[in-house]
Amino acid sequence: MAWVPEACTLPTAEQPLRVAEFDELFATAVRPVERVGLTGLHVHLPAGDATVSTVRHLVARETACCSFFAFDLRASAAGTELEVRVPPSGVAVLDAMQQRADAARAGGAHP
Repeated sequence: MAWVPEACTLPTAEQPLRVAEFDELFATAVRPVERVGLTGLHVHLPAGDATVSTVRHLVARETACCSFFAFDLRASAAGTELEVRVPPSGVAVLDAMQQRADAARAGGAHP
């Protein structure tokens, strides 16, 4: 679980479950994850109230244990857009998250 940072306050036993939630979310991406500069990712998800609700709940819980993440969720008729941002010190975590997202979307093995 390379993308779970040391600063995470989520109990160790719960971390694999959270990673699995993100894997499930990333697998629904309708286009590849895009890197936005060094410190950001743009995730394109399906449209719909269920997607927005699921993502909103997940990122709220993630922000509670990894406060360095910043999430911006936008919904439209065309899709649900999630921006993930980290400070420069979190770039390695974002790199690992992007690799995880790419693998989940491809349906392949996770790094």
